[in-house]
Amino acid sequence: MSSIASNKSPADLHTMPHWMQQVLGVASLAEGQSFELGGQAFVIKDGIPRSKKLFSQAQAQTSETFGFKWKKVDTFDSPASLARMREWLIERYGDLSKASWLGEHGESPLLIDAGCGAGMSGLELLGPLVPRLRYLGVDVSEAVDVARTRFQERGLQAGFLQADISELPLPKESVDLIFSEGVLHHTNSTEGALKSLASLLKPGGRFLFYVYKKKGPLREFTDDYVRDKLQPVSPEQAWKLMEPLTQLGISLGELNAEIDIPEAIDLLGIPAGRINVQRLFYWHVAKTFYRPDLTFDEMNHINFDWYAPANAQRQSIEQVRAWCADAQLEIEREVIEDAGITIIARKETRG
Repeated sequence: MSSIASNKSPADLHTMPHWMQQVLGVASLAEGQSFELGGQAFVIKDGIPRSKKLFSQAQAQTSETFGFKWKKVDTFDSPASLARMREWLIERYGDLSKASWLGEHGESPLLIDAGCGAGMSGLELLGPLVPRLRYLGVDVSEAVDVARTRFQERGLQAGFLQADISELPLPKESVDLIFSEGVLHHTNSTEGALKSLASLLKPGGRFLFYVYKKKGPLREFTDDYVRDKLQPVSPEQAWKLMEPLTQLGISLGELNAEIDIPEAIDLLGIPAGRINVQRLFYWHVAKTFYRPDLTFDEMNHINFDWYAPANAQRQSIEQVRAWCADAQLEIEREVIEDAGITIIARKETRG
């Protein structure tokens, strides 16, 4: 992705955008200042408002895990890794810079990147649009610090907030757009997070999100088993424990072998047909990511991302459709894959 030119100095870019005071409804955002927002206590630390609210044990573990992962910038920031992500995002959401509906949201719409992490998805899908947006990246972890740096490196000014996306203390119906790529399922409740965020959307606002889809019984068992094994250990130890699994994925991928499954194995959710051995294992036994143009650490990053967080719910398309209906979200685009479910939905207007 080409960087966007900017005539702002690094100091200017480090300063929070002027519109954040209006969005948060506070008179000042000076370093060290404490304030209340929607009944929650916040403090400005290193130029970012951070919630003082305690999280659940599972969510605290998830926060620590992602804080660790996103600080390993060299495991996801290579041209090959970013190109893979950009291609996958555009396949699912479309090229948003050409979206006909974007103009419906005014000249400077407020977009919440709910669970922005290190800004990887936001930059790859939204990067060219950021100068047209009031981009507010929110994450439960200290990944917001990494995201801010990455936006600054590209000459893009954006706002950041460290808080729980399930309980964002913003006024109802105050947000134009919400983007949440692979994050809602990392909260205590996918449904709860979706509905809480949807309540922040203005009528006619849009919600773009991706959530994990339920897999076959063997994958579901393995996913839960491995995830449980990783909970007692530190993120550093979990990273090391992932490495043999990543190596297995590479070994299976390098076989470059295919087999025929003559008849669907309904008991295990395995369809009939010809399939690569690595993909058969990947989709139906255990996640062992393989892509030959990525490094070992980049592949390990992807496996770690799946297994390490305590909160990682999987859902069916029927559940997602029902949750959207309950939240007055009309689905405009729906992409269902083995990995997950991508949705673009519009908040219903009144009258």
